[in-house]
Amino acid sequence: MILVTKKAPDFNASAVLPNGTIIDNFNLYEYSKNQVTLLFFWPLDFTFVCPTEIIALNKQYNNFKKRNVKILGISCDSQFVHYAWRNTPIIKGGIGNINFIMISDITKNIQKSYGIEHPKLGIALRALFLIDKKGIIRHQLVNDLQFGRNVDEIIRIVDALEHNEKYGDVCPAQWEKGKTSIIPTTKGISNYLSKNIDELS
Repeated sequence: MILVTKKAPDFNASAVLPNGTIIDNFNLYEYSKNQVTLLFFWPLDFTFVCPTEIIALNKQYNNFKKRNVKILGISCDSQFVHYAWRNTPIIKGGIGNINFIMISDITKNIQKSYGIEHPKLGIALRALFLIDKKGIIRHQLVNDLQFGRNVDEIIRIVDALEHNEKYGDVCPAQWEKGKTSIIPTTKGISNYLSKNIDELS
C-alpha cells in the first residue's frame, strides 16, 4: 500500500512515554498536530536488528529535535514489553532509556491501517513514514525484516522536506542540506545540470 500524498491514518493506543510512564490514551493526531512527525515500525522487541535501529535513532534524537521533528515508534508488543525492554541493559539486548514515545499495537490494527503487515508472520515490516505538518505522508520506506534502516538518510529526507516547503525548490538525486536545489522549471533543470552534473556521480 502506497500512502505517500495521503492523510496519515489516525489511531489511539497505549504507549510508554520517554520518562517511563505508561498511558492508555495516546492519539496520533493530537500529538502530531502542526508538527512534522517521523512514525516508524519495527517487528518485535527483544530481537536482533530492531534494537540497533532504535538505539541509532535515539543517538540522533537531538538532530531530529532541532529540526522540530517528533519521533514515534511502534511494534505489536504490549506497552509492558516496551517498558521491560527499556529497562534491560543494552549489553544484554535491551535499548536503555529512549527519548521518544513507544507505542503498543498489540491488536495489530495500526500496522494493518498503514499496510505494512508481514503477509505470513503477522508482524510489522521495517516501515517508516514522514508526516508533514498537515498530517500528509510525504515519504515512506519499507524494508524486509533482515535489513536495518539508515538514520542519516532519514535526516536527509527531513531536510529535503523542510527545504522544499521553505523555498519551493525540488531536491535532486544525491542532494544534501547545503547543496544546490532545482527551480522546478525547464530552465531550472537546464541550469542545474549544466553546473552540477558531477554531483550526480
